[in-house]
Amino acid sequence: MVRPFAPLGALAGLLVSGLPGGVVGVLLGLALDRRLKLRSWRQLVERLGLRPAEGDHELLFHLLGRLARREGPVQEAHLRQACREMGALGLDARARQAASRIFAHGMLGIDGLRRSLQRLSGQAERVEHLLRACWRMAWADGRVGPAERELLLLWGRWLGRSNAQVEALGHDCAPLPAPSEADGYPRALRLLGIRPDSDPAAIKHAYRRLLSRHHPDKLGRAGASPARLRAATARTRELHEAYRLVRDRHGFR
Repeated sequence: MVRPFAPLGALAGLLVSGLPGGVVGVLLGLALDRRLKLRSWRQLVERLGLRPAEGDHELLFHLLGRLARREGPVQEAHLRQACREMGALGLDARARQAASRIFAHGMLGIDGLRRSLQRLSGQAERVEHLLRACWRMAWADGRVGPAERELLLLWGRWLGRSNAQVEALGHDCAPLPAPSEADGYPRALRLLGIRPDSDPAAIKHAYRRLLSRHHPDKLGRAGASPARLRAATARTRELHEAYRLVRDRHGFR
């Protein structure tokens, strides 16, 4: 039988000293489980004397924890994804402590989430943020299992979204397949909107134009939503890689 707070220790060890530290963290997590005997995630934060992250962070990491455990044992990929979400939100050390404990407690599946999610149903941007983060966790190990998909569709309905809308977000969040050497160059050309015979000046111009259009710093100053900023960050990475590949193929700097 898996002890409830073993994942908590592993995550804490990962945050502090990397994955090897999770072994020590598991032992601490077992002791914490026996000691506190908690029944809800809010009680967990209160008993530990930690102030949870503001906004939806408390609910978010509870959802992520439940998803990480949905298809079986939690994998390193799930822990790393939790850390990435903390980094993307800019959580400080104290908020990370609270988030990691809520993440672990979410794996227990004790608390009902329907009312918490239904309260957000009219807030489109917050709903999209939650669902995208949940899909990223589901995709963390490279695949979305049937139990994960079922849970995401249920949460989507509670958040006022149709199955088609939830699935569309899942498609957007799916990791891009690593391009093979054969199709990487044609894909880079399409992404930059250039031809194989374009000269270096035209290639640089196309790259800089697209980079300026999609750069998250520029969109942030224009008041773009967090969801749009995340999409822009992903597109910027793709543009960098496409330009590097085309530049290397054409032999210029």
